[in-house]
Amino acid sequence: MELYLILGVDQSASVADIKRAYRRLARRYHPGVNPGDRTAEAMFRRISEAYETLVDPGRRQAYDASGTWEASTTKPAPSLQFTEFDFSSAAYGAQAATFSELFAEVLHPLLAPDLGKPRPGADVQAAVTVDFLDAIRGADRRVIVVRQVACNTCGGRGQTLTREARCGQCQGSGSVRWARGHMVFSKPCPTCEGSGHLRAQRCAACSGNGWTVRSDAVPVTILPGTVDGDRLRVPERGHAGHNGGRNGDLYVTVRVQPHPFFRREGDDLICRLPVAVHEAVLGARVEVPTLDGRLRWRIPPGTQAGQRFRIKGQGVEGRNGMRGDLVLEASVVLPASVDERSKELMREFGERNQADVRKQLSAEC
Repeated sequence: MELYLILGVDQSASVADIKRAYRRLARRYHPGVNPGDRTAEAMFRRISEAYETLVDPGRRQAYDASGTWEASTTKPAPSLQFTEFDFSSAAYGAQAATFSELFAEVLHPLLAPDLGKPRPGADVQAAVTVDFLDAIRGADRRVIVVRQVACNTCGGRGQTLTREARCGQCQGSGSVRWARGHMVFSKPCPTCEGSGHLRAQRCAACSGNGWTVRSDAVPVTILPGTVDGDRLRVPERGHAGHNGGRNGDLYVTVRVQPHPFFRREGDDLICRLPVAVHEAVLGARVEVPTLDGRLRWRIPPGTQAGQRFRIKGQGVEGRNGMRGDLVLEASVVLPASVDERSKELMREFGERNQADVRKQLSAEC
């Protein structure tokens, strides 16, 4: 079974054995460990396909029954051909081919990825912190983003054009030969892709990746009415695309700092309004803050703690162009210290108002 051979395990291997084999091979062939190595990249893809199939019980059972699986790669592998027998070399000793070596290239054909196909770049995540009022009114900010950009030297191709020269790997023949015991095999040269000539070389500036890392200050517009946790999309300011593919996008999460006395409920602004005891009893005219400055507001007599008063059109402007309300929430505040005269007045006040303020509570209980 080919997938078991790719991972180097038996058909009876347990899931734990498959995972161990995958981790070992993935560390060896991962593209991050082998930058620019197409063979390693293709091998990593095949290892991943084998692991994803065999670690899933349903897919593994179907594969064991049919011997086939759906591979994500469709490009045919470079053809491997048996050329001849060579009896001039010994077929035993240290150079003798084992069974696995003999059929390695047959059972494990490396499917080279379609490197010429345009691929979009990955998206980039970032965050920006703004003041409460800036989030309501809107503001412009700059976000520092570390991202991949197309290499200026090679234009993102990963290669630079050079004078055509004979391929040193295959000596201009277009194919490479090697022996497995007495048998000699050949396949298209991976360096020149079978042409026998080199018309480009790996870009030294980007090591053939086609991109370099750069830190950019990306301008971001905070829209009016933005709330904490909103995500803004900045098109094509993510990682560079490959082979002419579009750049990824930048997604910015907005963090809004709390305000000293405003908080937001939808398009309404909630403001805690401190009220003295005598103001709550007698009523008073006080100044209250708004987004546009300050205004005078009449506290009605008999105001209770926690009572809310709504001022129309003094909240946040919503996406529909309509403004919410400013909601004042009364908070009765006792004086920090009370002199003897004030205490006498409060005792007199209590004597004149003998009504049980907990009468309603007693009635309900």
